[in-house]
Amino acid sequence: MTRIALKDRLQQGVFFIDGAMGTQLIEAGAPAGCCNDYLNIESPQIVATVHQKYLDAGVDAVITNTFGANGVVLKRHEYGEKVYEINLAAAKLAREVAGDDKFVLGDIGPCGDFLEPLGMVKPDELKADFANQAAGLLAGGVDGFIIETMTALDEIQIAIQAVQLVSELPILASLAYDPAGDAFRTMMGVSPAQAAEQLAGTGIAALGFNCGTLDMPGYVELAKEYAAALHGSGVLLLAEPNAGRPELEGDKAVYKLSPDAYAEALEQIKSAGAAVLGGCCGTTPAHLAAAVRKSD
Repeated sequence: MTRIALKDRLQQGVFFIDGAMGTQLIEAGAPAGCCNDYLNIESPQIVATVHQKYLDAGVDAVITNTFGANGVVLKRHEYGEKVYEINLAAAKLAREVAGDDKFVLGDIGPCGDFLEPLGMVKPDELKADFANQAAGLLAGGVDGFIIETMTALDEIQIAIQAVQLVSELPILASLAYDPAGDAFRTMMGVSPAQAAEQLAGTGIAALGFNCGTLDMPGYVELAKEYAAALHGSGVLLLAEPNAGRPELEGDKAVYKLSPDAYAEALEQIKSAGAAVLGGCCGTTPAHLAAAVRKSD
């Protein structure tokens, strides 16, 4: 394992995590339309290639390829009975590539459905499902967890509680924001202030944002708002912006923001108070490498 515990490293200056996974898996040879999470078992070398590229870029931690590896999502791919197995394999794979000097974060994404009464997902069943996912990641050797791209407070709270049922390792939590006039809200209407008020006292190590539909100036302003909301809480600010807004080329969304422009925006986000920095949609190892260099 790593020479220093993640909870201690997070207090020692800016911490870089990796960037987009899905697009990088395709570039590394993943078949179109496959279940990305099952690649951890079926084609581990593809996943390992992506992890290695981000490590070569200079990040401090890689995130497991398990964004959709919960039971609700995996059932759609007919892998609903393999939640633990897939997460275990993903964590072992990332741990092997990262070695002893780098960190591994176990990735937990949203279930893609609504909790009762808006949807059909039962809270107790979802908690058990997330706990099963977290148990697999823990057994595979992660140093901590990242719960990301959430939009509803009830789901992210359930995910946090589920992880805490099986582990005392640090948890990083993140929601996805869209512009709402002069403000920022998740799809379910959650503001940064509401997120901080409801989540900062849950024992998580970091809270912030990833993905969403903002441009880079928007992400900078969102970071400032989050920093103010978290002030005095002891919870670090996490920022994983996309590479700006995509442009449509035919039926394909293309992210055209250069690595240098991304690094400049990430530096502004760091100056606003973010301590954990990474990337989401459209980012590449080149984007993260530029950000790491600029931060040095």
